[in-house]
Amino acid sequence: MLTNEPKTEPIANLRSDAGLASALRVSLARLNRRLRKQAAGHALTPTQLATLAAVERHTAMTPGELAEHEKVQPPSMTRVIAKLEERGLLARSPHPTDRRQVSVSVTAAGATLLKEERRTKEAWLARRLKELTAEERATLRAAAPILEKLSKS
Repeated sequence: MLTNEPKTEPIANLRSDAGLASALRVSLARLNRRLRKQAAGHALTPTQLATLAAVERHTAMTPGELAEHEKVQPPSMTRVIAKLEERGLLARSPHPTDRRQVSVSVTAAGATLLKEERRTKEAWLARRLKELTAEERATLRAAAPILEKLSKS
């Protein structure tokens, strides 16, 4: 009998570090993909959204600093900045100490877009968390600082 149920891969053997790494990689990638689909009605690419968020987090950055932070080539970052500036989400201004440089900062429209993006994704995730048992949510609460630690290593 055929069903329309999506195929799921069996969870790896969680007893070994390699199995745990595999299971986390697959699960986190799927969750990230699902969260990306929850975009708040804009047409930004993941790179544009990450760039906007990085500038917001670090207040003002030069294009070179931003390229280094986002691990992309400076010409690529220049194109991303231009697109965001075109949409009124980023603004360029003279660098405070180096007249050869410019700084980019998030505009009010960019901050509003990021706020809505986060609200939309967090609302979706909160709804999904309600589907879990209290014990499962407690396990995730305990795991959150560990996942944060892994993300910074």
